[in-house]
Amino acid sequence: MPKSVSTAGKESSTGNTEQTIKKLIMTLSNDNDFVRKDARQSLVAIGSPAVSPLIEALKQKNDHVRREAVKALSAIGDPGVAPALIKSLEDEEFDIRWLAAEGLVGLGMDGLKPLLRALIDRGDSPLLLEGAHHVIHDMAKGGLKKYLGPVLASLEGVGTAVKAPVAASHALEMMREAKII
Repeated sequence: MPKSVSTAGKESSTGNTEQTIKKLIMTLSNDNDFVRKDARQSLVAIGSPAVSPLIEALKQKNDHVRREAVKALSAIGDPGVAPALIKSLEDEEFDIRWLAAEGLVGLGMDGLKPLLRALIDRGDSPLLLEGAHHVIHDMAKGGLKKYLGPVLASLEGVGTAVKAPVAASHALEMMREAKII
């Protein structure tokens, strides 16, 4: 009997958390900056259970929701958010793209590897190239400079859509050989 009570409690707790997350995500659309910030911080405190709903929130039309969702996902720092942040590099709003780039920088190698793959696959996207430049610029320091320097150079000037995928592929290969990623 105590087992079923324990299980019921977990189901109730999970249901409450899901409802709380839904309400908090709805609150991200509020016009009041402080209300949105409080909701975002609550989602960050919830952590991993909020990741999937926050990724879904990135599809909403409301700029506030997408902006706050990117901020929350970046703060949670789960490596699984990298693809969603990479997709947000192509958002129509500049500040959302900037925040997504900052989030990828914060993920470090967990953000870099999928970004390089995205450059290989979708290097013809001007917004992706612009966002990748931000990330690569911030990460091409120290020991990574020798790998990322050529990628950064490929993202500058003309012909980036042709040069960047090749440079990203080469960097991934070199980093694999060096067992960095």
